[in-house]
Amino acid sequence: MSGMREKVRRTTDSLYWRQFVVTAGMVLLTMALLGVSFYALSYNYTVSEKRQEMRDRADLVAQLSVDYLTAGDDAERDQEEALRTLAGVASRMTEVDFLICTADGQVLLTTDSDLAGQSVTVPADITQEIVSGDGLYEGRSTVGVYEKKQFVVGVPMRDETGALLGMVLAVMNSANFMEMWRSFIALFFMTSAIILVISFVASFVTSMRQIQPITEMVKATRAYADGNFDVRMQETEDAGGEIGELAAAFNAMADSLQETERQRRDFIANVSHELKTPMTTIAGYTDGILDGTIPPEKERQYLQIISDESRRLSRLVRRMLDISRIQSQEMKKEEFDLCESARIALLSMEQKIMDRGLDVDAEIPEDSVMVQGDRDLITQVMYNLLENAAKFAAPSSQLYLGLTVNGDKAYVTVRNVGHTIPAEEIPLLFERFHKSDKSRSEDKDGYGLGLYVVKTILTQHHEKITVTSENGVTAFTFTMQMAR
Repeated sequence: MSGMREKVRRTTDSLYWRQFVVTAGMVLLTMALLGVSFYALSYNYTVSEKRQEMRDRADLVAQLSVDYLTAGDDAERDQEEALRTLAGVASRMTEVDFLICTADGQVLLTTDSDLAGQSVTVPADITQEIVSGDGLYEGRSTVGVYEKKQFVVGVPMRDETGALLGMVLAVMNSANFMEMWRSFIALFFMTSAIILVISFVASFVTSMRQIQPITEMVKATRAYADGNFDVRMQETEDAGGEIGELAAAFNAMADSLQETERQRRDFIANVSHELKTPMTTIAGYTDGILDGTIPPEKERQYLQIISDESRRLSRLVRRMLDISRIQSQEMKKEEFDLCESARIALLSMEQKIMDRGLDVDAEIPEDSVMVQGDRDLITQVMYNLLENAAKFAAPSSQLYLGLTVNGDKAYVTVRNVGHTIPAEEIPLLFERFHKSDKSRSEDKDGYGLGLYVVKTILTQHHEKITVTSENGVTAFTFTMQMAR
C-alpha cells in the first residue's frame, strides 16, 4: 500500500512539474522568438529612421549652401558665417556633423571640430555615387579621415539650372547610433522580463489550481484504502470544464463504492443470518443423536429435519452461485420471441400453480413479439415473478400474465391477488435477502433472493421494473426493447 501511495505521489508531483516546465518553456520560447524578431526589426527601423533624418538634414543644408556658393564676393563672409551657424545648429540638434564639399570632393566647410584646419578630400567612390545616378549616397565609410566607419549620407548641391555646385555629407558616429539602439533594446528586455515574471507567476498559480483536485483525489483514495468512504472532493460553483467533470465523476464513483460496501456488509450479515439457523439446527440435532440425548425412536424424525435443512442450505448456496454467475457472465444480445419465453415460464410453473389451486389468466399475443436480450435470463425473470406471485397469492385466486407492445417497448405484467404490500416496503422488495414479516410466515423455504435476481438481470439489460400494490392486487411490470 505504501508503495502505491508513493507512486501516486510521484505521479502527482511529476504532473505538476511537467505542466509548469512546459508552460514556462513555451513562454521562454515565445519571448525568445519575439526578442529575435524585435531585435532585427528594431535595428532595421532605427537605421531607416536615422538615415531618413540625416538625408533630410543634408538636403536642408545643401539648399542653403547653394546660396553661399552662388553669392558674390561682398556677401561671402556673411554667407559663410550664417552657413556655419546653421550647420552647427543642425549638427547639435541631430548629433550629426556636416561636410560641405566641392564637386570634386574637396571639403570647404565642416562642423566637425576635429577636422578644422585640415585639408580633407572625400573619396572618389563616394563623390562618384553622389554626382551620378540618383544623386544620393548612403552607407558606412571612413570618408578618408575617420579611424572607424561612420554612417554617411551624401546629397548633391545644384543651382536653378541643375548645374552641380558641390555636395553635402551628413556624418554620424556609429557609436552614438548603437547607444540609442541599445537603449531601445534595453527597454524591450526590461519589459520582457516583467512579462516573463508575470507569466511564471500565472503559470504557477494555474498549475496549482489544476493540480489541487488531483491532490484531493489522492487523499480521498488513501481514505478509501483505509475503509473510509465518506470523503468527497469539493465541488465549487465556479468549477467548470474537465476539472468540474472530474470532481463530479469522482464523487459519483465514491457514492457507488460506498453503496457497494454497504451492500457487501449487508450481504455478509444476511448470509450469516440465513446460514446460522439451519447450521445450528443440523449441529444441534446431530450432537443430540450422537450423545444419546435424542431417544432412538425419534432419531428418524430428527434425521429427516437434518436432511431438510441440508437441502435448504444446498438450495441457498446454489441460489447465491446463480447470482454470482449472472453478475459476472457476459449478457448475450439476441433476438427472440418474448411470447414463447412467457409460455415456457408459465408451463414450468404449472405444478406450483396447481398446488396453490390458482386460476391462470394469460394474455399472450398469438403473433411473435421479437425483442433484444438474453433469452434464458429473461425467461428466468418471468419464472421468478410467477413463482413469487404464486407464493403470495390467495388460495384459489387468479394469477395474471400479460404481454403488450407500445412503441419500441414490450411490457410484461405479472399480477396476483393477496396481501397489499405497504408503500414503504415496495422499494425494498428487490434487495438481497429482504423478506417482509408477512412473507416470513408464508414462505418458510424462501431466501429473499428471487426478486433480487430479477432486478439484477433487468439492470444488465438496461430495462426497468415497476411495482404497484393496492387493495390486495399486486402487479410487477417490466420492459423489453423491441428488435429493430
